[in-house]
Amino acid sequence: MQESSSTSVLHFLTWLKHEGKSSNTISTYHQEIKKFEHWLEANEKKLMNISQNEVQDYIIFLEQQGKSPITTDKILGVIRTFAKYLKKPDISFDIEIKQGSKKDEFEVLSQIECEQLLTEVKEHENKRNIAIVYMLLHTGIRVSELCGLNKSDLEFERSKVKITSANGEERIIPLSEEVKSHLEGYLEATQNNEALFVSKSNERLTERSVQYMLKKYNVNAQKLRHTFCQQLIDKGVSLEVVSKLAGHRDINVTKKYAKGRIQTEAFEDAIRRTFSGN
Repeated sequence: MQESSSTSVLHFLTWLKHEGKSSNTISTYHQEIKKFEHWLEANEKKLMNISQNEVQDYIIFLEQQGKSPITTDKILGVIRTFAKYLKKPDISFDIEIKQGSKKDEFEVLSQIECEQLLTEVKEHENKRNIAIVYMLLHTGIRVSELCGLNKSDLEFERSKVKITSANGEERIIPLSEEVKSHLEGYLEATQNNEALFVSKSNERLTERSVQYMLKKYNVNAQKLRHTFCQQLIDKGVSLEVVSKLAGHRDINVTKKYAKGRIQTEAFEDAIRRTFSGN
């Protein structure tokens, strides 16, 4: 007797745990599989009977919804893992994904990749590097701005940090609880320097040093900055707010993160909210 889809999904999550996946990664996989299942049900299909055709049709659906090739490929990766668990890897073979314009496509980390990066960095137990990666990923600041930070720029009581750009303009960025926690852990082990991030010889950290450190994790500061902006846009944060947080001088730069991501539902919701009851 074939098990139900809900039971199969639970067994899949248990299998992922045995494979060594983190709880955050498992949660992300669960969310994506449930979205896939809901789409299948809406099209009168069953998760346990999926074929290559259903997988391809779902990818086409995601593309029509404005998902970028990078995001779509990450979702396909989740389905590939599920197909592997089902012992039906062939259903995810030869799936076509439209390639977007490289000019307008920012390279960003998926949620799964973010969790994997943070897990890997924390495994090395270097408090400074952990704080740096969290700062870049949760504030979106440029590597030059990171290296220029002084301890006096931090306002822990207000959970904020003052950023000064290369042209001297200042902006205030709120700090997430995770960033605050890792900064506090790092500061407890540092000497009384003016610079926030320093080398082993207590010199202000250089941009080159930060990029070299990040390279060990197959990432760069620019990708982390793009990821910060893209995650805000994907969560529905306004272009104006993202632009100010990122320190973009031209909002057209910010608009590139939102290109092609407006879904049909957003248009319908706009009409309902504006004209309902009139």
